[in-house]
Amino acid sequence: MSKNIEELENRIGYHFRDKSLLQTAITHSSYANDVKKGDIHDNERLEFLGDAVLELSSSDVLFHEYRDKQEGELTRIRASIVCEPTLAQCAKDIDLGSYLLLSHGEERTGGRERESVTSDAFEALIGAIYLDSGFEEAKKFVEKFVLNDIANKQLFYDSKTILQELLQKNYKERVEYVLKDVYGPDHDKHFVMEAVFRGETLGSGTGRTKKRAEQQAAYEALLKLKK
Repeated sequence: MSKNIEELENRIGYHFRDKSLLQTAITHSSYANDVKKGDIHDNERLEFLGDAVLELSSSDVLFHEYRDKQEGELTRIRASIVCEPTLAQCAKDIDLGSYLLLSHGEERTGGRERESVTSDAFEALIGAIYLDSGFEEAKKFVEKFVLNDIANKQLFYDSKTILQELLQKNYKERVEYVLKDVYGPDHDKHFVMEAVFRGETLGSGTGRTKKRAEQQAAYEALLKLKK
């Protein structure tokens, strides 16, 4: 059961003039297909629009904030910000998953925590704010909830590459990622991976895919090495 959307408005500090836009932003296609009412629309079109608004607003901020960086590096930083895992984390920060309208089937299979679902809804929310109040309000939302920690988001996005380059440079050896556990039903499996170097576990991560768990493990390892 989803939470009251007024709670979501209070959480993000933005109150919609047109509440139907917010309602559409949190409506997954599975719910719209189940209900099959003419006035119920899923969030896919809003997600398409929000994706473009996110890219433009993040590009604008990066262009003005990082005047010393060239196009290639700006593109890489932007990619770290607008990728699915990062947006899913942003969605988690505002507990967006708990407000989504999902079908019973999608709910049972872990849709509220699925990164593809929550990241799409997050982009749809950006698109809804854009339609409700224009680009500046949408950009404020992006700055507040997406661009609030660029360095850490970039570190997370590039964690496996950065960790490998760091250890390769100093020790000429590679990091190994070891599967330690798999748990959950078939439709909602979670993998636990460890980043191991010279027999020592540097970091551990959990994710719905091995790749996602490896990324988390590498990120934890980098935080440990930074300390």
